[in-house]
Amino acid sequence: MQEPARIAIDLGAESCRVSLLRFLDGRPSIEVIHRLPNGPAHSGFSLRWPLATILGGLEEGLHKAAAAAPEGIASIAVDGWAVDYVRLGADGLPLADPFCYRDERNIAAKAAADLLVPPEMLFRRSGAQPLRINSVYQLCADPSSGIDPLAPWVNFPEYILHWLGAPRVAEYTNATHTGLVDIATGNWAPDLFAQLGLSLDAAPPIVPSGANLGPLQGPLAALDAFKDTVLIAPACHDTASAIAAISTSLDATAYICSGTWSLVGTLVDTPIVTPEAMAARYTNQGAASGNYCFHTNVNGMWLIKQCMDAWAAQGRPWTIEDLVQKAASCDAPAGTIDVDADPLMLDGDMPARINTELEKRGLAPIADQPGNEPVFARLIFESLAARYATALDHLEQMLGRKLARIHILGGGSRNQLLTRLTGERTGLPVETGHPEGSTIGNFAVQLAASDANGKPLDPVALRNWARVLCEC
Repeated sequence: MQEPARIAIDLGAESCRVSLLRFLDGRPSIEVIHRLPNGPAHSGFSLRWPLATILGGLEEGLHKAAAAAPEGIASIAVDGWAVDYVRLGADGLPLADPFCYRDERNIAAKAAADLLVPPEMLFRRSGAQPLRINSVYQLCADPSSGIDPLAPWVNFPEYILHWLGAPRVAEYTNATHTGLVDIATGNWAPDLFAQLGLSLDAAPPIVPSGANLGPLQGPLAALDAFKDTVLIAPACHDTASAIAAISTSLDATAYICSGTWSLVGTLVDTPIVTPEAMAARYTNQGAASGNYCFHTNVNGMWLIKQCMDAWAAQGRPWTIEDLVQKAASCDAPAGTIDVDADPLMLDGDMPARINTELEKRGLAPIADQPGNEPVFARLIFESLAARYATALDHLEQMLGRKLARIHILGGGSRNQLLTRLTGERTGLPVETGHPEGSTIGNFAVQLAASDANGKPLDPVALRNWARVLCEC
């Protein structure tokens, strides 16, 4: 009898994917069944996620997956970006489309919150770098946005599980990104909620990676393929899922999860919450294997995507493949920009924002005209590689040891120019992992959780499943 299939939903800031894992003649096979474009949209003065569009696309993908798997589907798990959440009304339905973490309301909210809980204290307690995109500051911004601060909330990937019938929960790796988890206990920090005037009762209970959240419910459960399907909380943060997809040891290896954001770091057994770590903008986030992802957030492919959107609006469309190819033939720029500069985190008019950053450094701006798009791309990739090198220097200093190699995974691993520049800037050998690392890790957690049968995930079993799946 054929082993049941499994589904991984991966929510991305640029696209969402529904992938199907089947065992054909005993061998695993992964197929992206459905992909839908995604992106935040302006609503008045707000930047929000189009929730109805996302749910409609996911439902279409789940119907396709059910039709493609007559053997039935054992489980569904969801991973995605962190920090954003959905507020729910008394009827359990969303109060409104959720805010995007890039919304400018966070600026004032963080400034006010810093007066109540200094960033240094928040970092020591939570291990999370106090970035203005974090859930903690978004929650603080809700009252000024007309949102009931007592309304229950649930992080975005876990909301999708809730929409499918799961109870409202916060999976551990994703919860650690809120800035409200006590790094010492792995649970919510009640004193931080109290000091910031936030409702602890509105927060969902925390569950571990691999938790079984019960059966799929609702209209989809009527389909034959879904009659025995359970919902699993994988490593709900997509970076933690991507790290779970690395089948080799990370003992002397740095990882770069390259996507909208670039996460540069390594796994550590003990959180590092020193002043040096905070100054270097490193953070400690839960990993599916029980240890910690110690990395820094680098503004990643967001920069090039924003430029591409601006050019397309002017009738100058480009594909990322063409840009990378043409940029490889461009001369190296006279200097680089700070890819993490605050203006570059915001939405809109990215070529002009980049030119402003060039001028701040005394460098000549790039004429935003047809033919110069690869010049912008080369500057972005050179600047990213330079930032990676700085981040890795800081990482080695904090670890007190040298790193031997770099493992790049995620969609950005396809960018051969950026991979080459990273090796040149860091002086380290670079290997690339699976471009759909989050999906691989999502499936690996599902399978390892099934093996564990309710017990904590076995890191060896997790790595073994990652190795098998990466060979699909």
